[in-house]
Amino acid sequence: MKMYCTFLSILVLTGCTVGPDFKNSAGSLPETYTTKEFLGKTVSSEFTFGAAQVFESSAEVPKDWWRALGSPKLDGLIAQAMLANPSLQSARSTLKQSQEIYNARAGSTLYPQLNTTIGGQRVQLNGANQGVTTSPDVFNLYNASVGVSYNFDIFGGNRRVLESLASRAEFQRFQFEGAQLTLAANIATTAITQAKLQGQIRANQTSLKAQDDQIIVARHRLRLGQASEDDVLALTSEAEQTRAGIPLLETRYKQMTHLLATLSGQPPGQSVIPTFSMDDFFIPTKLPLTVPSMLLRKRPDIQASEALMRAANAEYGAAIAKMYPQLNLSASLGSLALGPETLFGAGSLFWQVLGQITQPLFNPGLPAENRAALAAFDAAASNYQTVVLDALRNVADVLRALENDARTLDSQSRANAAATALAKSVERQYSHGSASYLQLLIAQLQAQRTKFELVASQAQRLIDTVALYQAMGGGRLSNDPSEE
Repeated sequence: MKMYCTFLSILVLTGCTVGPDFKNSAGSLPETYTTKEFLGKTVSSEFTFGAAQVFESSAEVPKDWWRALGSPKLDGLIAQAMLANPSLQSARSTLKQSQEIYNARAGSTLYPQLNTTIGGQRVQLNGANQGVTTSPDVFNLYNASVGVSYNFDIFGGNRRVLESLASRAEFQRFQFEGAQLTLAANIATTAITQAKLQGQIRANQTSLKAQDDQIIVARHRLRLGQASEDDVLALTSEAEQTRAGIPLLETRYKQMTHLLATLSGQPPGQSVIPTFSMDDFFIPTKLPLTVPSMLLRKRPDIQASEALMRAANAEYGAAIAKMYPQLNLSASLGSLALGPETLFGAGSLFWQVLGQITQPLFNPGLPAENRAALAAFDAAASNYQTVVLDALRNVADVLRALENDARTLDSQSRANAAATALAKSVERQYSHGSASYLQLLIAQLQAQRTKFELVASQAQRLIDTVALYQAMGGGRLSNDPSEE
């Protein structure tokens, strides 16, 4: 018994925390993202958006990474969205809620609780039950007291609960940072898509004008007996297909405009959103490439998943602590008197001290709770591994896409240059009478079609560049709400 008391005294003074401490291991990570040799830069060409992109493994992702795209209009729109986007505001409020939940639990468990009570009551005592036949006594009773209570967290159950709440607050912080990153990437991607659609609409409109001119020439040749009705019908069918495609592009263009408005926290019908063209952007030539082992500390989704794993580990420890003794200590000092004038007199004072140890003896639910908590940790750990693998795949996909985008853009640029040169050559031949007007229109139409595909290739390279910044985890855009 004496040894038990000594041991208990040491625990009270020093305390311990049951359950395993959190240790994260992501397993063996590869040194590179792809199996194929990665050259560290893309091919280059002398055409627009054709500059080589160099991947720098030691470079940090700037917090305002979208400025690398060189569009002041995009910078302003993202800045506005960071303040007004309702989804981001919701994530900010959820983060604040989780932080205050932690503060509330910490305030009620880390420190003694101090309460004061002041009261009065009217009391009647009947002496008949004690054999007294006198009239019942009626009197007033006043009391005032101050009480303090504290739970000695001997085995760390409360500390484990606080650890879990702190980890869940961290989870919400990473969710908030992830929402900021996603919002910036969505706005940048939408703006680039809008610019692409604008370029494609213009290319189609130019093509349609050339096709309408071809129809006019074909009908004139039909009247002269130099063309058949089938020639006119074939040209008309092709022109109407081009004409039918323009409204679809215009619809998507408007959808991108509406999306930019809502992402920036504005109603689509009551907002002034800048319009973007491909001329508003340029391609970044230096891109950050974090090694896989560092990616774990950069991506908000990986950090959020790790925070959930820490929370599950702490909750497992809290479940184990419930099986150990709980020590509660309370004390009160007060006054009890028959009248308010004597309430704080020397003869009315009283005090009490209460110590209580509670040890579960038979509770079949506690072992099951332990097993459930352990299963929850295993699930969180498996989910963490899934998130890590998905992140590595995401980076690998983007790297290969950027390499292929550069080659595709180079080929499309060469095709466009060749078609443009051919159109100019046929135009010179036509001016000298060595080529027909129909040949000229066909050459011009081909040049516009290659322009349509070139715009798509340019935009895709920009979009995948944005995707790489997002895959790298972006930069930390702002402090959490409690620090703002």
